[in-house]
Amino acid sequence: MLYFLFSVTAEGACYNASTVTTQTAVEKDFAGVSVIVPAYNEEDSICGVVDQAYEVCSSLNIDFEIIVVDDGSVDKTAESLNDKPVRLVRHPENRGYGASIKTGVLNAQYPWILITDADGTYPVTQFPKLFQVHEGYDMVVGARTGQDVAIPLSRRPAKWVLNRLATYMAQTKIPDLNSGFRLFRKSSFLRFTNIYPSGFSITSTMTMAMLSNRHPVKYVPIDYYKRYGTSKIRPLSDTYNFFMLVIRTIMYFDPLRVFMPIALWLLALGTLVSIWEIWKFRNITTVATIILFAGFQTAILGLLADLIVKARR
Repeated sequence: MLYFLFSVTAEGACYNASTVTTQTAVEKDFAGVSVIVPAYNEEDSICGVVDQAYEVCSSLNIDFEIIVVDDGSVDKTAESLNDKPVRLVRHPENRGYGASIKTGVLNAQYPWILITDADGTYPVTQFPKLFQVHEGYDMVVGARTGQDVAIPLSRRPAKWVLNRLATYMAQTKIPDLNSGFRLFRKSSFLRFTNIYPSGFSITSTMTMAMLSNRHPVKYVPIDYYKRYGTSKIRPLSDTYNFFMLVIRTIMYFDPLRVFMPIALWLLALGTLVSIWEIWKFRNITTVATIILFAGFQTAILGLLADLIVKARR
């Protein structure tokens, strides 16, 4: 018997009238997928998301369920799902996108999780592209690098810088750090529940946590459509939170990636200042000493943090 759980997010999944792709050869080891759509005040788009998710999963001939997590909506999001094949989980108040994802995963009965948004931005019809390549990976991310990508121009500079920072920190190329359309193993997700935030940055945290712990991750190009309704993202505060999240997550798993570049930069600067002072004054002043000391201290802190991380594992 199929159960349907659909969690509707504040960043929903917008739906296009594209043809659903089918797959005839279904892998026998795929035990089923729980589709989670977090939703917050998405009455205009949630039904379309649910209908397309049901249609595309049915076409793949796999066991699935749809969980809708209503994150304290004050519109008719929940009521609009009365005649839909979903299991509705409701938060009594708005807890955030990340909290909704966690609620959905904890209620999921299948070992694979597909998350998508409820605002019509992510093409659920492209789920087969993720499904076809999932074997051998713990997470398959729909990277918003397809032919039809409607990311607002105002967000692109911050997104570019954020992806470059995350790529450096994780030591691997990350085409899309915070895509909300991804397929992943429930068991892998549950490994890091203690560090997942309740806000939009949960997807970025998932990406950094998986990559930092060498979980195999695959990126698949997808389209990204203009959303229905008004975005719940706060550009300045959420961008700042994303940057801090990348640094905190790497600090949690690989602190030397943060400490050592700073230490080496300080040591190099201190050395240059010392050489200049010896040439100019025939002596090393307090300034050079402080810079060198800060470099050594930062390196020692990094090594201690790395020892703590390794001992914790």
